[in-house]
Amino acid sequence: MRTWLRRLARTRLAGRSIAWMLEHMSLFIPVQRLRETPTLVAFYHPQPSYPVHILIVPKRAISDLLAIGPADQPFLADLFRCVRELVLELQLDKQGYRLIANGGSFQDIAQLHFHLIAET
Repeated sequence: MRTWLRRLARTRLAGRSIAWMLEHMSLFIPVQRLRETPTLVAFYHPQPSYPVHILIVPKRAISDLLAIGPADQPFLADLFRCVRELVLELQLDKQGYRLIANGGSFQDIAQLHFHLIAET
C-alpha cells in the first residue's frame, strides 16, 4: 500500500492537485504554518526526519527546479526571504542548517518543494 501511494504521489496529476490545494484551499490544509505569502506556504513537515524539518512549497504548480521560469521570480524572492526569516527566528544560523530541493528519483511528490532542516 505504501509503495502504491508513493508512486501515486509522484505523478503529475498529484503534483498539480497539491499545487491547486495550496493555491486555493491552503487555509484548510491541517499543518502548522510558519509563513504564508501569495506565492508560498511554509510549515513543519508532518513526518519530520530531523529535529527541525520545515517544508516550503510554492502555491503554483511547479514540477521541479528545472521547471522554474521567469514568471517565478516573485516565488524565488519570497522563498529566500522566508528562509532567511525562519533561520533567524529559529536561531538556526548558530548551529547550522540546510536548504534542500530534491529532484528526479529523489523527489517523492511531483511538486517543487524545499526542506529547511537542522539538527538543533
